Amino acid sequence: QLNKNKENVIIDFGCGKSYLTFAMYYYLKEVKGYPVRIIGLDLKEDVICHCSDLAVRYGYEKLSFTCGDIASYEGVDHVDMVVTLHACDLATDYALEKAVGWGAKVILSVPCCQHELNKQMKSDNLSILTRYGIVKERTAALMTDAIRGNLLTESGYRTQLLEFVDLSHTPKNLLIRAVRSMIPASAKKQARAEVDAIEKEFGLQPTLDTLLHGK
Repeated sequence: QLNKNKENVIIDFGCGKSYLTFAMYYYLKEVKGYPVRIIGLDLKEDVICHCSDLAVRYGYEKLSFTCGDIASYEGVDHVDMVVTLHACDLATDYALEKAVGWGAKVILSVPCCQHELNKQMKSDNLSILTRYGIVKERTAALMTDAIRGNLLTESGYRTQLLEFVDLSHTPKNLLIRAVRSMIPASAKKQARAEVDAIEKEFGLQPTLDTLLHGK
């Protein structure tokens, strides 16, 4: 989905020590020859300083790092691809909302620590899913990402939820892959209806839905 005839802006939200960011830059620019500008964003100033020094040392002129918060980031006016690897809990929602707002062509997001819905969910009809702590926790995590997937579909993205590494390496192995596409109105409507139904059944108010629709 990236254009070889113009610069592609890519943001890695919550980049941390940026192993992925550097590998992505090397692969896309050095190996594949894409004209890319990659920005890494993280809250930890010492980590950002270290990554910035490494980028200079390697001569990666189109790789930069910024210290800041995802929700308030306004460093660019358009982005072609948004990446998040283990952006914790609501940080993933803020990153997805930013991506949708920019109309990013590609979103690759690996969530973790999905706590929000676990605190909210309750159901009379399906109390079997909320009675046992571990079942509730895992159900809430899966529901969180399923809702995120549907909200991206509603927003005009062809969305898949994939296992991207083997479970034996990490339990945080679910990848949300979304590509901006022409989504039929009927598919958007169904995605919305499914979100409404699960929110009603379990008394949920997911942050991403609030960010996208002001609910």
